[in-house]
Amino acid sequence: MTAYDVIVLAGGAAKRLGGADKPAVRVGGRALLDRVLAACPGAGATVVVGGRRPTSRPVTWTREVPEGGGPLAALGAGVRLTTAERVLVLSADLPFLGPATVEALLAAAGEDGREGALCTDPDGRDQPLVAVYQGEPLRRELALIATEHGGLAGLPLRLLTAELDLARVDAGPHAAFDCDTWDDIAAARARIREHGAVLDEWITSVKNELGIELDVDTDVLLDLARDAAHGVARPAAPLTTFLVGYAAARASAGAGPEEAAAAVAEAARRATALALRWEAEVEAEGAEKETRPEASGEGAGTP
Repeated sequence: MTAYDVIVLAGGAAKRLGGADKPAVRVGGRALLDRVLAACPGAGATVVVGGRRPTSRPVTWTREVPEGGGPLAALGAGVRLTTAERVLVLSADLPFLGPATVEALLAAAGEDGREGALCTDPDGRDQPLVAVYQGEPLRRELALIATEHGGLAGLPLRLLTAELDLARVDAGPHAAFDCDTWDDIAAARARIREHGAVLDEWITSVKNELGIELDVDTDVLLDLARDAAHGVARPAAPLTTFLVGYAAARASAGAGPEEAAAAVAEAARRATALALRWEAEVEAEGAEKETRPEASGEGAGTP
């Protein structure tokens, strides 16, 4: 992965949310800020511009001067604490941003002659707070704008992006979706509970909550739970998956994520085979009963 630092802008008055602490608003059980931080686990320095609050991983805090000076002032404050050649810049209210979009931005920003890359939303609008900027041009233009205008407070981001040669990356329908209103929050919460998304969202949330970096085949575990419930008893499903996880943890102690995932797959395979053997016994028992003499009355004594 290309080395980069990240600046997350988590200030602002959130007037359209009635002054709520927007980065701390939860979507899918996780604060919006934590969801954004989860999208860039490979960052070197992680700088958050805004008021201090609990976060899922360590960050460096700073504030724009003056506070409430707007996104360009916040970006200027954050960039002082970065050193990488590329700087990922994000707002703190992107519930569906994922590592794939970050990687696409990093790749586009690395094209010859480019000074960065930013996402465009489905309507074709630029999203300068879902972007990667080359560090040297970013610092240069911020300094020039500050000199020309006597500072950065209250200035629009377009003054920066208009001066840089930026690639455009299609963010898809959701990656650049931001939460400015309570209706946006409600829409985000509804989307993660849709049938096609809820399971992946839940697994991702659980892994983040437990601090687990492990990619496993969820279909294998779901099949195991089904076979245990059908072949043994319904309560066997959660108990079996727990035991599989415990066995995999013991088998892969001290190993990396790939070895741990392989251990889960092997434990699930063995437990599935056991559940199928239990089911086969029940089926065999039923067939045997039909052929036993006592089932048909053969061999029964007569008075």
